[in-house]
Amino acid sequence: MPSKKASMYSHQRVGIFVDVQNLYYSAKHLHNKKVNYNGVMERAVNGRRLIRAICYVVRAGELKEDTFFDALKSIGFDIKVKDLQVYYSGNKKGDWDIGIAMDTIEMSTKLDVVVLVSGDGDYTPLVEHLKRRQGCKIEVMAFGKSSSSKLKEAADEFIDMDAEKEKFVM
Repeated sequence: MPSKKASMYSHQRVGIFVDVQNLYYSAKHLHNKKVNYNGVMERAVNGRRLIRAICYVVRAGELKEDTFFDALKSIGFDIKVKDLQVYYSGNKKGDWDIGIAMDTIEMSTKLDVVVLVSGDGDYTPLVEHLKRRQGCKIEVMAFGKSSSSKLKEAADEFIDMDAEKEKFVM
């Protein structure tokens, strides 16, 4: 349920950008649980006008990945999928940092609020740019115990998913 304060801002246009890998590993390591994406969506929208919600996922060839992707779509998320890169050395890479940055910058002209769902400190310059150059309010939503302190400071608002973990993990 949206807060009273949020209802004052019901006209705000919101974009939600979810770094699924960051959330997955934080929930797993901190709470040994999975993320409740319904709770994430509800809190990120918070009674405002949703323009776009995107989950950025890495396809790793795991069982039930497509079922997970379909569940995210049924909640209202668009899905952007990237295949896990496996290098000759055996190293693996699968992140969306640049993709998320590009999408938030491109969409920011249509948004009043950008909700970045990640605790990754690599996003700090992005948050600073969106505030300074685009004039967007930036909310960062993540598990506080595994979030960058610099990212928390850069955001206009930090929503600590650890503080209300019953809403955000299952």
